Amino acid sequence: MKTIKRVFTVNGKPFFPLGGQARNSSGYNALEAETAFQAVKLLHGNTLEIPVYWEQIEPEEGQFDFASVDALLESARRYGLKLVLLWFGTWKNGNMEYAPAWVKTNPQRFKRVISASRQDIWVLSSHCQATFEADRSAFVALCRYLKQNDTEHAIIALQIENEPGILGSDRDYGPEAQAIFEAHVPQELLIKMKEAGTGSVYNLWQAAGGLESGNWTALFGAEGGELMTAWSIATYIDRIAEAGKAIWQNETFDMPMYINVWLGEGGWRVPGESYPSGGAVSKVLDIYCWCTPHIDLIAPDIYIADSKGYEAACASYAREDNSLFVPESGPQGANAWNLFRAIADYNAIGYAFFAVEHVLGQDISTPDDSYIRPETRMLVESFRCVAAAIPLLLQYQGTGKIHAVVQEEAMGAQHLDLDGYIGMAQFGGGHLDWRHWQQRNITDPPSNERGRGLVVQISRHEFYVVGAKFRLFLRPKLPSEQALHISYAREHQLTRLAHYVLVDEGHFDEENFVIDRRRNGDETDFGVWVESDVGVVHIVMCD
Repeated sequence: MKTIKRVFTVNGKPFFPLGGQARNSSGYNALEAETAFQAVKLLHGNTLEIPVYWEQIEPEEGQFDFASVDALLESARRYGLKLVLLWFGTWKNGNMEYAPAWVKTNPQRFKRVISASRQDIWVLSSHCQATFEADRSAFVALCRYLKQNDTEHAIIALQIENEPGILGSDRDYGPEAQAIFEAHVPQELLIKMKEAGTGSVYNLWQAAGGLESGNWTALFGAEGGELMTAWSIATYIDRIAEAGKAIWQNETFDMPMYINVWLGEGGWRVPGESYPSGGAVSKVLDIYCWCTPHIDLIAPDIYIADSKGYEAACASYAREDNSLFVPESGPQGANAWNLFRAIADYNAIGYAFFAVEHVLGQDISTPDDSYIRPETRMLVESFRCVAAAIPLLLQYQGTGKIHAVVQEEAMGAQHLDLDGYIGMAQFGGGHLDWRHWQQRNITDPPSNERGRGLVVQISRHEFYVVGAKFRLFLRPKLPSEQALHISYAREHQLTRLAHYVLVDEGHFDEENFVIDRRRNGDETDFGVWVESDVGVVHIVMCD
């Protein structure tokens, strides 16, 4: 049993944000934002992540324009969606592209990072007090505006910065940063390492000799520059979060705030080249968790498609001191099945994918399924399955009762070890019902979709199943001689190896399961099949 820290709430109740993130490479306009809202609705999602740009809300120092925020609040109300606002301030993907012009054009006041070759690069320095104060001032102004104007509480969380860190250098070599690099590592960090006694940062310290005091090189060797940068950026962002959270002080609602991460496991894994140095990659994640008491989550942006790499990323961020939240993931096919692993095996408390507009690619007054791009259909259907199961996730994550079904390449079936039962998720073709046979044409090429979904066992004889392209067989766990008797006595004529009390298709009305259709006969004799359009399938077995 694992206690799940539910960071997101709505009306005081736990909430599972599911949806997408708007494209954000350029300043979105009303039409682009509208398409993002439409796409989330087609997913059956409940949340849109969308940026607020520092350059857009404070075009002149001290003069704020929140018209873009007002438009988002109005759209959220019309579509009945929640929002996560992404603050693009000092950092966006390791540089300063979204800082205002009055910041970009004044490097004497708003100092830039200096590389090892003594060249300034297009990144604002976390060691510059003027930059910190300007960013904090703008973020606090945003928070104050939201408190006063978000009367329907559409905003459920704020992301501070976006994939922060330095691209182009392992650290800042400017005079302010150099002085900190050569000074003693803060005592608070040493205390945290000693208390932990394990972890990547602790191991780097020990590998460098485990000294009780010294500068960043003395304590961490060649890794000192990246670790110093992580400490600097983490404490910088935490102080911004502290100021923002103070706006909601003495309120019943505490606005969640998180940091997202450009992962470090890709490419050559060189800080400043392969990923922004100082970001909360797994190597330095301990520093972020120790040094950000006002941050609720450190959230990985997972674009890893292979299952081993994907699960490793989930495992790194699903910690006792950090719940897994995936604010960005890839729109590629693998995400259509990997997300079930994050939810079932790593207790992800929310999930979104990037460029949600790609589902549609255009603005449509009344979009429907016919406008879904074919290459995104499998992902859309997977998100719909998760949306249907959210009440189950909120109740049973952390209990060990939720099992991911994922068809790996060339896999014909997946074994499930259940309480009192052996489960077999069988992939491929088989008997469905008249609704789904009508959808198929015998001349259609074989589907390349993979089976995927969730099996939730809430008691010994009761199950809920969601997903697509698999059928679940259940067989009681019995002594070998009895198990053989069951299968051989039937001479392999029936695939049903246990008895159903009932099998129902349905949906959840808030917390209650509502039956839409009962199955029996041929529709249960060949396993309990699921497709994305049947909602949740409820199974009750008996001995």
